[in-house]
Amino acid sequence: MNDTGEKLAAKRFPEGLEGIAGLHALIAEHTTDPGEVIVGIETERGMWVQALIAGGYRVYAINPLSVSRYRDRHNVAGAKSDPGDAKLLADLVRTDRHNHRPVAGDSDEAAGLKVLARSHQNLIWDRTRHTNRLRNDLREFFPAALVAFESLADRDAVAVLGKAPHPELARRLSVAQIRSALRKGGRQRNLDDRATQIQAALRTPQLTAPPDVAAAFAATTKALVEVIAGLNDAIGELETELATHFDEHPDADIYLSLPGLGVVLGARVLAEFGDDPDRYDTAKSRRNYAGTSPLTIASGKKHAVLARHVRNRRLYDAIDQWAFCAITTSPGCRQFYDHRRTTGDLHHQALRALGNRLVGYLHGCLRTRSTYNEHTAWAHRQPAPTQTAA
Repeated sequence: MNDTGEKLAAKRFPEGLEGIAGLHALIAEHTTDPGEVIVGIETERGMWVQALIAGGYRVYAINPLSVSRYRDRHNVAGAKSDPGDAKLLADLVRTDRHNHRPVAGDSDEAAGLKVLARSHQNLIWDRTRHTNRLRNDLREFFPAALVAFESLADRDAVAVLGKAPHPELARRLSVAQIRSALRKGGRQRNLDDRATQIQAALRTPQLTAPPDVAAAFAATTKALVEVIAGLNDAIGELETELATHFDEHPDADIYLSLPGLGVVLGARVLAEFGDDPDRYDTAKSRRNYAGTSPLTIASGKKHAVLARHVRNRRLYDAIDQWAFCAITTSPGCRQFYDHRRTTGDLHHQALRALGNRLVGYLHGCLRTRSTYNEHTAWAHRQPAPTQTAA
């Protein structure tokens, strides 16, 4: 489409090198200056996006929700097709691109860190799903295991349940056998005390399931424990790789200087925000992207201030954990959280407000290339010293 909206060409391309080469050839029939080409696409990542940027085109990643709203401007009947969406995106970036941002120019280091951080988080979510399934099975036939192990993803639970997934086998385990399993699982300290505690919990009286049902549940328990053990190993390896990549990033020291941010949370926050210095014009822009800033709805006599629900879920999750960790390491964060609670905020409302404040501090530190300072951040909230008469 040209700048007046006239369709110049339309074609469907396959994925891969053949498709991007065909697109370059089609564009070359109409212009020789790649800077004149503006592309609208519904994703900001992937090899096609990188190839378009490398070709010198101006690429705008449009949120699919925004595309859906624009679609209603052209067709209220709800019709949807790939050619129609292609025309819609072309019209959008032709006439309305001043309301959108080009794809951020994050570095390759940040892009690689994002892959690692998201994969690490996905594995943790997978482990949580499997431990929930395991907990549900144990509740049906082996409740004593839930008494013995608070966390079913813990190395002790994996070691003992992998050795004795059936209640009868578990009751016959000696302290020496449990101790050996714990050692193989990686425990080094308090082996005897912990083995004694586990044996006592496994031998507590409990309701029993029919033999055939218990045997079936034991087989599923053994399979789930093996999956959880494999996920534990994979999470540990990815965490090591994530820490290595994060330490090599030039912004790592700034992120780690902020209270409550360690290697894993710091890597997640950096990966989701990106490291393009021009992506966020103001601290408010960064807060809006994080989903921590309030959303105001004002129309006529109606006025409401609400939490944002359309947001980067991974980033918001990381900031929520960041704020929770910060209240135990920063006196200023703790005072701010307590003040919000006394004014009527619920726990997560206070954490969201604190996270919003921390995102602003992060933006300032990145803009000035300086590390976090507790006194500078919270001095304005300290009461002024009382003056005594001479």
